[in-house]
Amino acid sequence: MTRKAESGSNLATGRAAASLRGLRSHIDRLDLQILKLVNQRAELASEIGKLKNDQGAEVFSPAREEEIFQQVLEANKGPLDENTVRAVFREIMSGSRALQKILKVAYLGPEYSFSHLAAVERFGQDVEFMRVGSIAAVFEEVNRSHADFGVVPLENSTDGRVADTLDMFLRLPQLKVSAEVRLHVHHNLLANCEQQEIRRIYSKPQALSQCRNWLSKNVPHASLHEVASTATAAELAQREPGAAAVASRQAAVRYGLRILFADIEDSPHNETRFAVIGGQESRKTGKDKTAIMFKIPHQPGSLVEALNVFKQNKLNLTWIESFPARSAKPEYVFFVDFEGHQDDPKVKRALAALESHCEHLSILGSFPMATVSG
Repeated sequence: MTRKAESGSNLATGRAAASLRGLRSHIDRLDLQILKLVNQRAELASEIGKLKNDQGAEVFSPAREEEIFQQVLEANKGPLDENTVRAVFREIMSGSRALQKILKVAYLGPEYSFSHLAAVERFGQDVEFMRVGSIAAVFEEVNRSHADFGVVPLENSTDGRVADTLDMFLRLPQLKVSAEVRLHVHHNLLANCEQQEIRRIYSKPQALSQCRNWLSKNVPHASLHEVASTATAAELAQREPGAAAVASRQAAVRYGLRILFADIEDSPHNETRFAVIGGQESRKTGKDKTAIMFKIPHQPGSLVEALNVFKQNKLNLTWIESFPARSAKPEYVFFVDFEGHQDDPKVKRALAALESHCEHLSILGSFPMATVSG
């Protein structure tokens, strides 16, 4: 390189370094502005908390939080994507909520199970998470007021209903659905050995079911073993030679496992819907669902008459499941959710009409419609 070319190169390098320093200095100033604004917001949230406390209002308001999410997402012009913006504001609201009260949230553990990830998605990190060993235990912790809320899986787009959750709604119908979480579930094959060395694969039954085709094609030599959660599977894969787990990326990081194969779920649209259960009702947002369960007479035409109520009132059903009733007879309870809030006039009319066709009707709650995340 000639002396002239070398001089030009050094000059360009110097300009680039100066430009970099300038950009970083600008970022530093913006960071301080952001910090100042976030703390100002937190002070206002704290004042709101004092007013809520005086009025006996609940700290967690899923309707209000959903309004904030929609407002900022509609205003977002990028370059940050919606998931990033939502995550930032979720944690801002979580921290602000904690200034009013540290919520206790129960979930089916251990950490980094999909129920835990759903709980973080809804409440952020600034809560006291309570991991328990079963879906029934989540309900019981909330029912006994040991936890403010619980997060339980309701249905999966591949495997359908989660029977343990529906069974607990039958046992404890006084608990309400305050919100829902829709999580795009990605499964990964985790191990610290090579693919051909895998002899056992651990995961919860639903996860193994959602990956059954991939597993039979790619690791046919391995036996499948059901455990209580995907996080438990990851823990076992860490300890046992020749073992692998079907679990989340977060579980791989937590337990120091390699991701041998990512996104092994058979359906690219694999999604699990979770219910946030508690004792409080959620107010209207204009984009809500209402969940109910009902039992009808065991006779011809009863179900048709019940469902016709929704058609007559122009209410769109978004979910329907039958579940064996707790009786000696072969009878069923039906779980339904539909668009609209229980305070909407046409929903009130529909529920009044439906009750006349039912032996029993319970409103499990109205809550904001969630968008899928993850």
